[in-house]
Amino acid sequence: MASSKNPRRNRPAPRSSAENRRAGRQFLAASALGALNTANARTPIARQGGVSIPSFFSGWLTSEMPLHAIGWQALSTVAWARRGALRTPAGIAALGINAASWVALARIWKEAMSQDRILDAALTDAFGEDFEGARLVEPNVTRKRVAKGPLTQWKRRYVNGPALSYGDAGRRNQLDIWSRPDLPTDAKAPVLLQVHGGGWIIGNKDQQAMPLMAHLVDCGWVCVSINYRLSPRATWPDHIVDVKRALAWIKDNIADYGGDPDFVAITGGSAGGHLCSLAALTPNEPEFQPGFEDKDTSVVAAVPFYGVYDFLNRDGTGRDDMEQVLADFVLKSTPAQAPQLWDHASTMSWVNADAPPFFVLHGTNDSLVPVEQARSFVSMLREVSKEPVAYAELPGAQHAFEVFDSPRTIYSAGAVHRFLETVRARAGHGVEPADSTRRAHLAVVPEDRRIKGTTSMKYHVPGSQWYDRTTAEVWFDTVEEATAAGYEPAGGAARQKVPD
Repeated sequence: MASSKNPRRNRPAPRSSAENRRAGRQFLAASALGALNTANARTPIARQGGVSIPSFFSGWLTSEMPLHAIGWQALSTVAWARRGALRTPAGIAALGINAASWVALARIWKEAMSQDRILDAALTDAFGEDFEGARLVEPNVTRKRVAKGPLTQWKRRYVNGPALSYGDAGRRNQLDIWSRPDLPTDAKAPVLLQVHGGGWIIGNKDQQAMPLMAHLVDCGWVCVSINYRLSPRATWPDHIVDVKRALAWIKDNIADYGGDPDFVAITGGSAGGHLCSLAALTPNEPEFQPGFEDKDTSVVAAVPFYGVYDFLNRDGTGRDDMEQVLADFVLKSTPAQAPQLWDHASTMSWVNADAPPFFVLHGTNDSLVPVEQARSFVSMLREVSKEPVAYAELPGAQHAFEVFDSPRTIYSAGAVHRFLETVRARAGHGVEPADSTRRAHLAVVPEDRRIKGTTSMKYHVPGSQWYDRTTAEVWFDTVEEATAAGYEPAGGAARQKVPD
């Protein structure tokens, strides 16, 4: 018996010409907005004034996730096409705009993928061609890490206990200790203190540098991430006093958590870059240590990311509008009213020959803190410091570029690790590859039956044990190819000579 159902009844009714034209115009508007966002990621629309804040936010996400942006724009194109937009001249124009945007986004991705060379050049310039950290293998830029981006839950993996108090300001004086679960309490591992940013007004210890801390912890380090008092409730110098108090706490207590109090480095981004650089240049300074003047707050190295180095804008490289914010909310005075307070709050005022090694990182596209101030600070420091000053200026990088996983973040974490290990080796605390060898493992991946060779460098924490750190994954189509490359599929592990 023939079916009485007509299959055409289930088809959607054809859209009218008016509906198509409306969809085309809407698609054109959406494409223009997407192209504007891409253009802002390539070259920020504003670097001063209120517009610089939305310029930063959209440019930051797009420049660190250009492939995600291509994906969203492609899905949008498909959705508009289904609504009939491509049946109109406006829709065809929108498609052309999207195609141009995708080309620009692909170039952003390519630029980010090449920045390992810029970071390597910065370290070579500071330490010479054969610096100690050069043998360490870069962390991998994998599709999974890049795809997850800001969704990776780093803290769950590496913070194994509750927040600890280092002062009497409640939650604002709490810290987290990041470490490997298998790190012995007597490991004497190197320590990194992370100071968050947020314009001295917002922010907390769970927001920045997590990929960096995760990488270092995997390599046997202990990391400490702190909260500190924030304005407008807090008034300068409360912020730097808290950083100093945290350093004193670390020197007194970190040995109980496997860390070495004799090797403590410091890092931070934005306002945290200001605080970490200021702390590094003012060891044991009584002005910033009220009530604990006798405590050791020195550090062995500093790694400020996109930091503010001068509140007085003495050379014109800072933001024109920052002084008012600082006067109203942070220092609560003007430079004319409290000239010494403002001068001593500026990192540039403390540049001296006894500065520890520095690695300064800044992006050329920073809309919140001008890259020119980083250049000026580095120039001042290099003129007088007896220690190396490395400087990496990253093309296309916005403010906060290392907050979540992206190629630039991953490469930066590897470069900071190499910098710190070089400092450590030169100070006699170096982590050295075991007999210049790597241990290789092979595994067959069931999904595509290809061969994965995983190379692990072994690291030694003095006074403790050896640790494996996975540093590279190499894919082969056959076992024969893997064997020819020096990997051994039988027996689980083999010894592979590291090239000189």
